[in-house]
Amino acid sequence: MTSLLWTGRAPLALAGEGNWDIDMTDFAERRRLMVESQLRPSAIDNEHVLEAMGAVPREAFLPPELKGVAYGDEDILLGNGRQLIEPLVLGKLLQAASIKPTDNVLLLGCTTGYSAAVLSRIAKSVFIVDEDKERLADVERLLGELGDDRVVAVHGKPAAGFLSHAPYDVIVIAGAVRQIPEDLKVQLADGGRLVTVLISGRAGKVMVVTKFGSAYGTVTPFDAAAPEVAALRPAPTFTF
Repeated sequence: MTSLLWTGRAPLALAGEGNWDIDMTDFAERRRLMVESQLRPSAIDNEHVLEAMGAVPREAFLPPELKGVAYGDEDILLGNGRQLIEPLVLGKLLQAASIKPTDNVLLLGCTTGYSAAVLSRIAKSVFIVDEDKERLADVERLLGELGDDRVVAVHGKPAAGFLSHAPYDVIVIAGAVRQIPEDLKVQLADGGRLVTVLISGRAGKVMVVTKFGSAYGTVTPFDAAAPEVAALRPAPTFTF
């Protein structure tokens, strides 16, 4: 799995993309193909997830130079800590989270607003946390333009979550981490689920952490790869 890195130049088509016999600016058709050719064949069958990902204009979260590759099967790295997670991995995370329409969700690692827009069509409410005020303002503006009024943007440190509105039915980390901060797990409601891609060595797996009273259970239903969420990297340790 590789990522597409924006260099400021118009990118080449992603592998396989040039074989699609459609107008590259017909984004509605490309969203349909993303659902039918990427998500469904990869065992994403939760209709709420499929409908939401088929409705949100992914290209709206990219600069003009990258709109043409919005529906490729790659992560897109935008620089300055911003990234757009691969559609299939996001679909796997959301399906594994078993999100209900009554759920309150804490979303971390959402640096463009795309994952928040998708979640807002599935859950009751979505809280996103970012320590970059300018980036957060851009996300708020874009979500406002799209009419996503179920998303609350919070300025703060993602590793600390948003304790004042805890507990959450679901916590989604839209990217990969090397370890899950304990401060996040305790913000789950009883029966709540936290989903992320956990990095182990060079491999990654979708991990679901479920809270049962004061205990936690974990399952790893899928292999996956995603960009690491910089704001959730463990603090470096020093040995002498």
